[in-house]
Amino acid sequence: MTKRTAANRHLSHRRAISNEEILAQVQVLLDGPDDNLTAILLKEMLLGTLKLKDSHLETLDLKILNRTLKELRLAFRMFQPYRHRPKVSLFGSARTPPDDPNYELARRFANLLVRHGYMVITGGADGIMRAGHEGAGRENSFGVNIMLPFEQGPNEVIADDPKLFTFRYFFTRKLLFVKESHAAALFPGGFGTHDEAFELLTLVQTGKTDPQPIVFLQAPGTDYWGPWYAFVTDQLLARGLIGKEDLCLFKMFESAEAAVEEIIGFYRNFHSIRFVGRQLVIRIKHPLAEEPLARINMEFSDVLERGIIEQRGPLPEELDESALKDLPRLVFHYNRRSAGRLRQLIDQINASPTG
Repeated sequence: MTKRTAANRHLSHRRAISNEEILAQVQVLLDGPDDNLTAILLKEMLLGTLKLKDSHLETLDLKILNRTLKELRLAFRMFQPYRHRPKVSLFGSARTPPDDPNYELARRFANLLVRHGYMVITGGADGIMRAGHEGAGRENSFGVNIMLPFEQGPNEVIADDPKLFTFRYFFTRKLLFVKESHAAALFPGGFGTHDEAFELLTLVQTGKTDPQPIVFLQAPGTDYWGPWYAFVTDQLLARGLIGKEDLCLFKMFESAEAAVEEIIGFYRNFHSIRFVGRQLVIRIKHPLAEEPLARINMEFSDVLERGIIEQRGPLPEELDESALKDLPRLVFHYNRRSAGRLRQLIDQINASPTG
């Protein structure tokens, strides 16, 4: 099976739907309740599609829109049955041979993750990506492949698995890497790995994605990330292009065990975040004792726009997430400018006594 054939398996043409069938489905949607958010969003999407007719777009523009919606719809459906499982995205070179120490490091890292209940997401090709799948096993692996003229066909571990999807566009593929994962691990790689590393750091730094562990791994003695870190500190930090606290957004390891412990430790007490208006809500698994909460208020006053960090139950706006209603919260007016300090705050929450 060629790469293009495998990709088109997910986007194969179905029987043409008649106008009557389309109208019937549209009528069911229009007859739906006006207070249902899912129905409201679907109606907005339908209206947006109808507006394209008068937008005078070129055929290529419409092809991009159509393909993008198909890719995201089918990829979301692929991940849907596994939403309850935490996942880690692995990035690294497709050219890393099996005898490279970084290959074994990636394989061991993925194996340790699975032992702690995680699944892994890789680009689905060879090299580091295959090592991740070998370590995790086919049943605990996702492949989000990309159609390229060379080197990016699916590896034999994940080939033909229902958890493999081949994208045409990098931007839809990147969205799935970030949206579906709870952490990211970067191994030595080429342009693509660095592109993914800087995009991840940018998304977290700017608050466009939730805080998450970002770990850089290299085998002992290979010193791949050392020069990269020197560039970040000697050029970006020294010139004031990033802040010192931005260096807290990622950590570097030569041990698979230490990197996995970093990911597990991030979720020791921290659960998730949500913005409600101007307030940031940090959901935690166990309430903090009074003394560590007071210490946190004192040490992290700089992340506050005003007021204090208050421990409480869910805000009324959060009651739409019934599964999380019993979790304690830390609620405060966040200044939205201190992603590195927010990461430090989460680390402090995880290290604080509960009570």
